[in-house]
Amino acid sequence: MTTRHPPLSSKIASLAAISLGSLAISTFSASSPSLPIASAKLADRGRVQAARKKNPNAKKQWQPIAGSKYRGNRNRRVDDDDDNNDGGMDSSKISSASSFSFSSSTYSSSSSSLSLSSAMSSPLSTPQQDQQTPSFRGTSQTHRHLSSQLTGCCTSYISYSAAEMCAAYGQDCESGEQPSHDSGDDDCSQAGLSFIGVSFSVNTALGNPYSYQLCDQYPMENIIDRNYDYVMSMDEDGWLVGGGYKSFDYSGKMPYIDSSHTELLRIGSVDPEYGGTTIEQVYSAMDSLSFPPFSIFPEYVKGGGGGHSGDGDDKGVPSGDVTLIVSVVDTYEDGESYSTYEEFLDDLFDAMDAVGGGPCMDDHDTDPHVSMARGVKFKSSYHQQQYFYKVNLEVAVWQAMYPKGVVIGSKGYASFPPDTGSKNKMYIGYGNLYFFFDRANITKAFMPNRELTSTESYYATIYSSGKSKQYYESTTKINFNYNRGSGSNDNNNQQYYEHNPYGWNALMAKHDMTDGWDLPPDCQQEGETFFGIPLSRKSDSKLLTTTSFQDQFDFEYLLDRNFTYMKKFGTNHGWLVGEELGNGAGSIVDKDTAHIPIFYTGTTNPAMGGISLEDLIKIGKKIDFGTLYIKPAFVFQDDDGSIKLQFEADANSALGYLYSNLCKMIGISWNYESPFNDLGKYTNCAMHAAGDRAKYGCGPDNANSGGFCPQMTLAYRVGFQSEEHAAAYLDRCNNYVDYWRSLYPSGVAVGTSAFCPDGGCLALFLNRYDIFYVFKPELGGSWVEFMGGSSAPTISPAPTYDGGCDNPHNMHLDKCFRKKHARKASSVAWDSLGAVGQLSIFLIAFMASTLTMSIFLARAKRRRRDGESYLGFLVRDLQGKKKKRKKLRKKVGHGTLDEDLLSDDDAFRSVPARPGKSDRSKSSKRSKSKSFRSKSKSKKSSPEMSLDADSVSEKSSRSRSQSRSRSRSRSKSTKRNKKPSGDDGTQRRQLV
Repeated sequence: MTTRHPPLSSKIASLAAISLGSLAISTFSASSPSLPIASAKLADRGRVQAARKKNPNAKKQWQPIAGSKYRGNRNRRVDDDDDNNDGGMDSSKISSASSFSFSSSTYSSSSSSLSLSSAMSSPLSTPQQDQQTPSFRGTSQTHRHLSSQLTGCCTSYISYSAAEMCAAYGQDCESGEQPSHDSGDDDCSQAGLSFIGVSFSVNTALGNPYSYQLCDQYPMENIIDRNYDYVMSMDEDGWLVGGGYKSFDYSGKMPYIDSSHTELLRIGSVDPEYGGTTIEQVYSAMDSLSFPPFSIFPEYVKGGGGGHSGDGDDKGVPSGDVTLIVSVVDTYEDGESYSTYEEFLDDLFDAMDAVGGGPCMDDHDTDPHVSMARGVKFKSSYHQQQYFYKVNLEVAVWQAMYPKGVVIGSKGYASFPPDTGSKNKMYIGYGNLYFFFDRANITKAFMPNRELTSTESYYATIYSSGKSKQYYESTTKINFNYNRGSGSNDNNNQQYYEHNPYGWNALMAKHDMTDGWDLPPDCQQEGETFFGIPLSRKSDSKLLTTTSFQDQFDFEYLLDRNFTYMKKFGTNHGWLVGEELGNGAGSIVDKDTAHIPIFYTGTTNPAMGGISLEDLIKIGKKIDFGTLYIKPAFVFQDDDGSIKLQFEADANSALGYLYSNLCKMIGISWNYESPFNDLGKYTNCAMHAAGDRAKYGCGPDNANSGGFCPQMTLAYRVGFQSEEHAAAYLDRCNNYVDYWRSLYPSGVAVGTSAFCPDGGCLALFLNRYDIFYVFKPELGGSWVEFMGGSSAPTISPAPTYDGGCDNPHNMHLDKCFRKKHARKASSVAWDSLGAVGQLSIFLIAFMASTLTMSIFLARAKRRRRDGESYLGFLVRDLQGKKKKRKKLRKKVGHGTLDEDLLSDDDAFRSVPARPGKSDRSKSSKRSKSKSFRSKSKSKKSSPEMSLDADSVSEKSSRSRSQSRSRSRSRSKSTKRNKKPSGDDGTQRRQLV
């Protein structure tokens, strides 16, 4: 294998030409040796501050170091600021050199014209070599500082159409001659994946916590290699059995639940318009059947099949599938020649025909097997043999434990479908059959017609009751032949092979995700973690939704959901930009996972040669990249049958600059090129070399030998109805790509008003499914973005002067700005309420104010004097209330607890005299005041005295003046004490 060394001669030649001024650059270009790279340091704003401290200048001290003002002033101060000069060379000297060309299109080693972008992005020397290499402005100035400068991309081919871009990139977008066409059954125009089967799903500590526990008999986790002792890599789904995967698994596999199963009947499509059978028809047919519990017997675990890499002329490590072969135990009733399982199959086909099953359904039963993993690559043939011996020894234990098979089931509870939660929770039991809408979604369980017998129940609970230890101790050899299969890569007749890590090359970064990786040296575990650009959008039509990360592209126009052109997907996955719930093909209902992978970092397990997630975040925070612009180029189908949207690979854009510096920082050591970063954190599992650059990537302007090739995968292994249908589909898609190209002639920085509003953000993906961390351009901050939740952006690192925020030079820093413009606590509390809370408080305040006003107006209408204003009444009413409250408080303070409740006081009022007694009442009026005064004095002198109730009476007449002013008479009555006498000598009084 030959690997292209990045040319360094151009850079050395340019340095020599400027320093000497008399030698031709072409001479040095042909004769100068190449220098290896050992370090790569990103440009940061610290150099700006360092240069200003060394060379104080009043004008430059207050000039901005980032943002739009910085970009506007850059051209005026390019000769003054050291950090703005490419490669540390004076721009006037560069412009005066006739041998340099600012064109970024091509590079020729034999020509005297040299591309500046190629020279500046060439690999750098080691620190030791930098001390010996001639330098004009110091070794720290040999790195380009492109942050805040690159405002677009992809203008070289602005007039090209999508079809022309496809030809320029060497792809075929017109003929439709692709490797994935399928003739199939003419009556079935949509192949599907729905089926009826038995589930072997288990819930384990290391697996997905949402996995079903439907199988207590077979510990499927014992036959997988989760620790990568034997396996090198698999497809992106990983192990389909043994519990599934968590979101933060080191391997970065898709966080699916356990989907282990064996099919009994392939239903296929569930869309009757394309020859499928509806779900309701399947339910109706199954409900009409009666079947006993079926016992399942494990046969052996085999490899091979799948038709992946290594099957043909490919000399790499072969890949294939790992499968557990099982069988349904035949039991016979008395006098019956057909087994109960064969009778069930006959009844099942008859029932499906009776409900009108479509032609897409299989006309025969499926050979029972459990697909364990796909696209598996072992480290060597020896590791493969060791793995199959280990897992088949486990199967031998199962055979000893269940000599006549065992009924599959569990004592737990579950809900079908899974999104119903506890609504449809049911007891699982034993011997159930399930309808799988797709591999990971069971929608209904069908119960057998009887309970287990005592013998069946004993075997079904051996493992769950802890009685399996004796079988593991007694089984020490395999009594069956497991070296059998159907393909050249099966267990038998394997030629010796061993993975050669030094056969790795940079083109392997453009990887088929349905196959395993070929790992680089010193990497012991694969990983799907990567840096990329999120392009997914939220949609209500999907079972699982995600946050909208961009509003610029609607990829629905590129999909064929109605199967107008295509016929099937080659995997369990459908459209990767979001699959619809109830899709006819029975593809896994995934959320939108649209993205552009830029840099695959590999496993996050440092013990296996990777780099931890924490260190990846630290490195991402240190990358000072510009706004990432992207521009669609064309839609095509690659050699693996995947439909992809190609974006222009502009090596001189911010995206190309980012890729080159990621390679410099965390690329693997390769061809004497080593990475360098200030943290000292590296990985052996990245799929990109330290010496790789964007200019070595795909595209007409690049060398097509590196890993820089921005693409978005729409679907895996798509099979079209014919070549004409494939050509028509690609033509339709590229017509819409032409619209995007006209809409964004110089690219677009994607984002939304809620996510990265300025556009052009970078994300760290745990896998294709989960975004974990987001980084803004120009060190604008970073934050967690996981499963629809997010946390506030962090403070971007920036250079500082001494003195902290008291120094005016530091006022542009985020920390100092926030300290000076700190928000009040009340403002923060008000904002924390949100729109609903703020509206609620406003409504409550409005209702309270209107109620208060209504009460005041009603009171004023009753008690306001003639000609008195409302304001005057309010003042008088408030003053009156204050006096009254004061008098009452004073009176209450002098009260005694032993006063007679019926004593003469303010609470009594006179009773009108009877007719004919007016003269007597008049005379009594004259003596009222005297008797009252004497009564009051007598009370004060002897408070223990009381009046006899039979000898006291009151006689009074109410005058008309008293009725006109009731309040006035009441106030006066509190000062009177009447004691009239009647003819009979008795006294009367009335208590108010």
